[in-house]
Amino acid sequence: EGTWPYDPQWLDTPDGRMHYVDEGPRDARPVVLVHGNPTWGYLYRNFIPPLVEAGHRAIVPDHLGFGRSEKPDDPELYRVPRHAERLEALLESLDLRGATVVPQDWGGPIGLYWATRHPERVNGLFILNTFAHGWKPDALPPGKEKVPLPLPLHLFRTPLVGELLVKGVDAFKRGFLFGQGVVHRERLTPAVKRAYKDVHQGWSERTAILVFPREIPRTGEGPVVAMNADTEARLERHFRSKPVEIMWAMKDVAFLPAYLDTLWLKTFPDAKVTKLEDAGHYLQEDAHERIVPELVRFVNDL
Repeated sequence: EGTWPYDPQWLDTPDGRMHYVDEGPRDARPVVLVHGNPTWGYLYRNFIPPLVEAGHRAIVPDHLGFGRSEKPDDPELYRVPRHAERLEALLESLDLRGATVVPQDWGGPIGLYWATRHPERVNGLFILNTFAHGWKPDALPPGKEKVPLPLPLHLFRTPLVGELLVKGVDAFKRGFLFGQGVVHRERLTPAVKRAYKDVHQGWSERTAILVFPREIPRTGEGPVVAMNADTEARLERHFRSKPVEIMWAMKDVAFLPAYLDTLWLKTFPDAKVTKLEDAGHYLQEDAHERIVPELVRFVNDL
């Protein structure tokens, strides 16, 4: 309904075709906006016009299995390291210089994988609620030995129950994206909900949505922890001397307010921080009118 008026761009990968949009002058400063689960590039629809109007280049990929990208029904294709490698291939195909990376949710591990392996291409990081860290027992709430999860995520991780909820009745979107994950739910109009729902048609197309909650590292083991530990070390090595800004939704039920201090401010103690008191996990929906002007200013100043 006119809310996503962008020409599609495509990258063919061995796993399937990835969609992205690339708006603005090709020689302008690139801003890479990386989504998580169960969203797609549409999450950044309110970011693209102001960035382009300010003279910048907005690049918004859809991970395989999301948005307009292909959606093969194979869980192994949606492991987080595979997502990261595909995004790296896409962004390397564009030969970017002087980029700003804007990661949120799973966009952190996936997008910062590329940034930290090609730091010469990235001038700054503008971080929204996400993580890209190895195992941090001191970040856990008192008395907890595993990362706490909201009840829906527990259910989604449960065999058979998760399949029925996520792939069968689209509960991740209905319960989290349209429920717990947003404070200002009135902003999710019928047209916006359709844009999020209609890109996944039926059971087989929702495989990628189900894999992400099952990839959440709750202990100090597994490929996501190993990948993130390497990324964290590279962040400290390559980005402490570069501009980093953090905007953090304080009503996020997944990335808790404490994670800002125990994770990000330990990695970037000098980062500028804005706490968004009335925004939830999908802060691009709740608070874009506060985030976008700050992002434009950040890129202008690089």
